[in-house]
Amino acid sequence: MRSTAAGGSETRRTRAPAGQCRRTGGRGQRLSAALHFPASLQVFERGWLSANNILLADGDEATLIDSGYFSHAGQTVELVRQGLDGRKLRRLINTHSHSDHIGGNAAVQRSFGCSITIPAGMADAVANWDEDALLLRTAAQKGERFAATGLLEAGDRFVAGELEWQAIAVPGHDMDALAYYNAERRILISGDALWRDGFGILFAEVLGSGDGLGEARRTLESIGRLAVDAVIPGHGAPFSDFDEALERAFARLRAFEDDGARMARNAIRACVTFALLDARRMSLDELPQYLAETPLYREANARFLGLGADALAAWLISELERAGVAHREGKDLVAS
Repeated sequence: MRSTAAGGSETRRTRAPAGQCRRTGGRGQRLSAALHFPASLQVFERGWLSANNILLADGDEATLIDSGYFSHAGQTVELVRQGLDGRKLRRLINTHSHSDHIGGNAAVQRSFGCSITIPAGMADAVANWDEDALLLRTAAQKGERFAATGLLEAGDRFVAGELEWQAIAVPGHDMDALAYYNAERRILISGDALWRDGFGILFAEVLGSGDGLGEARRTLESIGRLAVDAVIPGHGAPFSDFDEALERAFARLRAFEDDGARMARNAIRACVTFALLDARRMSLDELPQYLAETPLYREANARFLGLGADALAAWLISELERAGVAHREGKDLVAS
């Protein structure tokens, strides 16, 4: 299923046993081959503004993994409601603390009365709603406060979708992140620790608050020791080419280890693209000030690039236009 929300997001649903992704909408309909998951597991592929959601059914109850971004909370609730098909959503579990994974938590909890379980390392930041620790203020992103009712630590196990999952520490992108692994079906819910073509921004390294590169390397080495047939990433379609994805991730990591400026440019480009997906347009005149005042961009530039505000903005506009993700309309930069 494809549906479009405010901000132009696209959602695809993978539901077993058919093992296909159905895409429908204004551009017509097509079926594309996908992985075969257990009938108890559905994946809502959301795009880049909202992380993927995984709905796992156990009889007349269900568990949701991650809830998407704040501005797409209404869409998340509707997708979950459809996927539940009359079941009760008992709990919501997060992989990590970033806004595109926890942004719908409050809305989902209000709508379904579910509990919320988070990685234990997030506990203080969520309880105190620390917008710096949660990167909300740091990256100029939005989120709605919610109350966590349970914690998961690395090594903990839980049953969801009639499968037993083990929590695995995957620091790097988020230092407290967890992935969830089912050994029986060899399925890895990787969050942003591993995508088909890389991994999430290493915020601690970019901001100078931790060893993001070292932790990411240890994470890739750790999950590389698992027997995995299918990966459900935080963004992008589920995939089966696990070994090749690891090779691509290690290659990307080596490039960042060799060139910190490349890592910083990637972080700035990706996060501004994220902001543009949400806002849809930004003032070109105000962009230099926005980059100078937002802590993530300010620190990344100061630590690795050393550009003036106008030069940074000019480089960024050129990059986004070249990539086809934005274009100029009058005095605005507009998402393409």
